[in-house]
Amino acid sequence: MTYLAFHLVFILPPLLLLAWLQRQPLAGIGGLRAWLGLPLIALVALIYTTPWDNYLVWRDVWHYGTDRVVGTIGYVPVEEYLFFILQPLLTGLWLYWLFPRTSEPAQQEDSPWMRASGIVFWLVLSISGALMLQSDKTVYMGLILAWAGPILALQWGVGAKQLWARKDAWLIGTLIPTVYLWIADRIAIGQGIWSISEVYSTGFKLFGLPIEEATFFLVTNLLVVQGLLLFLLVGNVRSLLPLISFPILNNGRPELPKALAQVESVNDTV
Repeated sequence: MTYLAFHLVFILPPLLLLAWLQRQPLAGIGGLRAWLGLPLIALVALIYTTPWDNYLVWRDVWHYGTDRVVGTIGYVPVEEYLFFILQPLLTGLWLYWLFPRTSEPAQQEDSPWMRASGIVFWLVLSISGALMLQSDKTVYMGLILAWAGPILALQWGVGAKQLWARKDAWLIGTLIPTVYLWIADRIAIGQGIWSISEVYSTGFKLFGLPIEEATFFLVTNLLVVQGLLLFLLVGNVRSLLPLISFPILNNGRPELPKALAQVESVNDTV
C-alpha cells in the first residue's frame, strides 16, 4: 500500500462521511464561526508541525518507503503534509458531529486549582520531554512531549473552565479519532509505508504500535479538539454576533445557537 492509498482508504472515507452528516450550516454549534475553525486549525497544524516533522525525518527518527510516496518537500513526503491537514479536519468534523449530542454544561465557577493543575501537568511533561532528548532511546518521545506540551498547557490556561464544562465532548472527541488513528497507523507500519527507528524509540508497544506513535496521535488530537472548543467557546460570544452570520433568527434578529448559549451562561458566572 502506498501513502496516498492509505489516505484514500483510511482518512478520506470517514472524513467525507462526517462532512455529509454535519448539520447544515452548523447552526447548532456556531455557524460560520464553526466552519472557520476547521481551515484555521488545519493551517495552524501545518505551520507548527512542518519544521518539527522535517527534523524527525532528518534525524532518522522515522522513515518512509521511497517507493510508497509520490515525492518529498524538504525531508517529508508530500502525503505527510496532506496528513497535517486531513487529520485536523477529520477530528474536527467528528467533534462537530458529537458536540450537540453531548450533555449540556452545568453552571460552575472557575477553579484556579483546576487551571493551575492542568498547566503544571503539561509543563512538567514538556520539561520531561526536553530531558528525554539526552538519551537516544527516548528521543522520539521527548520530541513529542517537548513539542506538544507547551501548547497544551497554554490551551488549558486559556480555557480550562470551558473545556471542563464540555468535558464529554472534550474526552470523547479526542479518544474516538485517536483509537481509530492508532489502528490505521498500526496497519500502515505493518504495510511498510513508514517505520519508526529502533535507535530513537523505547521499544515499548501498545498492541504492536510503538508507544511514541500512540502518544503522538493522542496529543495531536487533544491539540485539535481543545483548539476548536476554545475557538468556539472562549470569550464573550454575544459580542461577536455582528461579525458572524448565524442563520438562526428571532424576530429578524440573530439568536445565539443553543450549544453556544449554554456555554455563554457558564462564561457569565466568571
